[in-house]
Amino acid sequence: MAVSADADTGTVAVLDVGKTNVKLNAVTSDGFVLETLSVANPVLPGPPWRHHDLESLGEWIFASLADLGRRHPLQTFVAAGHGSGGVLVGDDPDMAAGAALPMIDYEQPVPEKIQLGYAPLSGSFFDRGSATMHSATHQARQLYWMQEHAPDAVAAACWYLGLPQYWAWRLSGVAASEASLLGAQSHLWNVAERRFAPIVGTRGWRSLMPDFADAWQVLGSARPELVRRHGLPEGLRVLTGGHDSSLNHYRYHAGGLNDFIVVSTGTWIVGFSGRTALDRLDERRGMTLNSDVFGRPLGGVLTMGGREFSHVAGREPPDAAVPDDVVLGLIARRSMALPSFGDDDGLFPGSAGRGRISGPPPETPIERKALALLYCALLTAECVEALGPGPLVVLDGSFLRDPLYARLVAALMPNRRVRFNLDAYGVASGAALLASEGRRRRPAPLSLADPGDVSYLSPAVAVYASQWRARARAGHNNGFSRDFERTYR
Repeated sequence: MAVSADADTGTVAVLDVGKTNVKLNAVTSDGFVLETLSVANPVLPGPPWRHHDLESLGEWIFASLADLGRRHPLQTFVAAGHGSGGVLVGDDPDMAAGAALPMIDYEQPVPEKIQLGYAPLSGSFFDRGSATMHSATHQARQLYWMQEHAPDAVAAACWYLGLPQYWAWRLSGVAASEASLLGAQSHLWNVAERRFAPIVGTRGWRSLMPDFADAWQVLGSARPELVRRHGLPEGLRVLTGGHDSSLNHYRYHAGGLNDFIVVSTGTWIVGFSGRTALDRLDERRGMTLNSDVFGRPLGGVLTMGGREFSHVAGREPPDAAVPDDVVLGLIARRSMALPSFGDDDGLFPGSAGRGRISGPPPETPIERKALALLYCALLTAECVEALGPGPLVVLDGSFLRDPLYARLVAALMPNRRVRFNLDAYGVASGAALLASEGRRRRPAPLSLADPGDVSYLSPAVAVYASQWRARARAGHNNGFSRDFERTYR
């Protein structure tokens, strides 16, 4: 039975499992990252499907935990991970990395037979929490594929665990389900009604789902055999852990914010709001229903901003910050990047693969970067507007490396307060703060910056944004032939 932490949290070891890279961080109890170790997240070819190399990754994690423990007084371990990964496990965490079947790489294409068989079982939007996305993205579809491929292995398995809970189980031997991870487009959990999706009962999976534990609950201590074998810190407490983006959102909650929209930028632009009405959610526009760490609904929106940026800016955009006069020149010329360049529709249904440059194209690398930043600021504003009311918008992530991005977003939303956070370790900080949840006497430290006066940008940006939005929403059959167009591939 999971219990709440009741001792000094000390330094927290945070495992952040991304699709491409895995990071192990030593983090103070108030969320300050002291040290980070990282490694590529290895993927092996099939059969039966492309899958993650959990055995080699586990060896790296345990060795790195021991390494960090020699330099930092680690008392607590917690894992964060993306919502598109799950592991079917047996009863022994040490045999074949505990996996009953290999963990499917969510970018592995799904056989047509699996797609067709899964679709009618996947339920309503609220059962899924999202549209059905590309490849093997959703945990329910992965488990369905496993069951169709190897029904005996699924029948003999003990648990199906999300990534953070898998690593908690590997360390502690205790299995748990957790709301924010299952509420991250797993297609297993109806966040709105706090119940399992119908497919769980239909396919006989309920016995594979362990009891729920809060993200901050202590499942147990690191198993003695792991401590002896790898030299792990004695008495290392293991928390349940949670979904990476939900933990980033939690960081701002722990910092004392109550009514806010957070937009994180990177490969994806991810927006979250706890105030979004359920009837605003539109799966055709990349909107999702997520869960915060307390099990409450989080309105979400997703668009592949980083990929869109790369299509417009080019493979190696200049490192230099974009001068204001460059972007103002593009605005004056009405040079526009119109969605969507990648294979994802994002906020604009039917736009995938139809991205174009309308008007005079950028002529230099810095102009291309400027247009990419302007385009992604417009996408960010669309994400915020989709989520609805909220007086405060907090930006974080990789786009903030160029100060122009925050200024453009602020200029696009003059009726909201826009602030930004240059801390690049939001997930690690949020995860570490779980260790003091329920016992925090004051808000966790949080430093937000003001983009400054953007009044010189606002008039030009407002007119440009209105024209861009009309074209982007109407699609590419609305007079684009009058413009010079160019597609970047």
